[in-house]
Amino acid sequence: MKSMLNSATLVAILTLAACTRTGENDWKTDAADPDRLHRAMKQVTDVIIHDIFSPPVAGRIYGYVSVAAYETIAAGNPSYLTTSGQLSGLTTPPRPTDGAPYCFELAAVESMLRVGRTLVFSEDKMDTFHQSILQEYRSTGMPDDVFERSVAFGQAMAAHINQWANTDNYKQTRSFPKYSIQDDPATWKPTPPAYMDAIEPHWKSIRTFALDSSSQFKPKPPTPFSTDKNSPFYKEAMETYEVGKSLTEDQRNIAAFWDCNPFIMNVKGHVMFATKLISPGGHWINITKVACRQSGADFAQSAEAYMRVAIAISDAFVSCWDEKYRSKLIRPETYINQYIDEDWTPLLQTPPFPEYTSGHSVISGAAAVTLTHLFGDRFSFADSTEAEYGMGVRSFTSFIQASEEAAVSRLYGGIHYRPAIEHGVTEGRAIGDFFIRRVKTRKEDGVVVQ
Repeated sequence: MKSMLNSATLVAILTLAACTRTGENDWKTDAADPDRLHRAMKQVTDVIIHDIFSPPVAGRIYGYVSVAAYETIAAGNPSYLTTSGQLSGLTTPPRPTDGAPYCFELAAVESMLRVGRTLVFSEDKMDTFHQSILQEYRSTGMPDDVFERSVAFGQAMAAHINQWANTDNYKQTRSFPKYSIQDDPATWKPTPPAYMDAIEPHWKSIRTFALDSSSQFKPKPPTPFSTDKNSPFYKEAMETYEVGKSLTEDQRNIAAFWDCNPFIMNVKGHVMFATKLISPGGHWINITKVACRQSGADFAQSAEAYMRVAIAISDAFVSCWDEKYRSKLIRPETYINQYIDEDWTPLLQTPPFPEYTSGHSVISGAAAVTLTHLFGDRFSFADSTEAEYGMGVRSFTSFIQASEEAAVSRLYGGIHYRPAIEHGVTEGRAIGDFFIRRVKTRKEDGVVVQ
């Protein structure tokens, strides 16, 4: 009887231990789901769109929130390297307490959302989502001490990243003078319908994440301005004009799909109202999400992918804007209306900044090279980024193919001459290649996600 009692007790103890282990594994598996990271990034994107941040500013936001999430998850995974000492001005980040249990996925989402809240205007929208996702983590069954410790670590990381962001010269540029319109006929002038001031004329002053300087990948200069009908510049303008007049349905769809203009001004009679769209950087951040989900990337791999794409995009904007306000080149709409056809309008609304180089071409080139490094050069995917804006889904056999379509869309849209597109792609790809060499996130080299 005594032996039977001991056996029964032993079975009960083993069963209880097994249940405990199963419960622990259940919350850890649930908490490690990368879907919450993807949803947190989508929330950042939604608030960026709501607050109407310009493409360069949106790129900066993506950079800092992504570094915050990556550094947090890397702190709990010995396979990943910190980017401190690699990214400009980033000092050694906080470290977790040795031997103490953490949920680094929770901490990473916490740091991303806290940094995002600091960089946007609509803090209330961030707060509502933040509280909801924290409750999700609590509902996994995570022990209270792990929850509190993880949140505290995410907050510490966010404070570190915010302090770093405060030193990149962004706040100082908010008080710099506006762009002064020049009499030179070759230079940019405000375009209809809103005739907005030039956006971010001092963006080259922003500290880069990894580029040595804003002019490190300075492109070839644009074609010399001329109104001579036999000149190369006039012929480039004529190409944009003629392409715009004979667009196929597919070309129109391509232009609309890659429009990515955060602030389209609509004019109906005496009424003016804005349509908000995702930015070019936001489009590529969403493609990153699509690739992560399709490949089955785990939480750490997804955070790594977001970070690498985001900082490449952010620096690509600095490089591109450096050239835009060096050449200050006139937009096709202005040139064509003055010298070819005063009634011509481009398919897309002309963005309020100089023409050369094409921003979408530059950042798409940088993002595509980065994603190719991460996921391979034959990664087929369906890009559903623009579906929520009524523009359907487009499929691609590679990231490079997608970037090339994004680039040529600017010709179809009537907002660029061909050299801005071609030289922009070259500029962006060079930046992407540079980031692959410069920024290391793994102890081993090579493709990150197979």
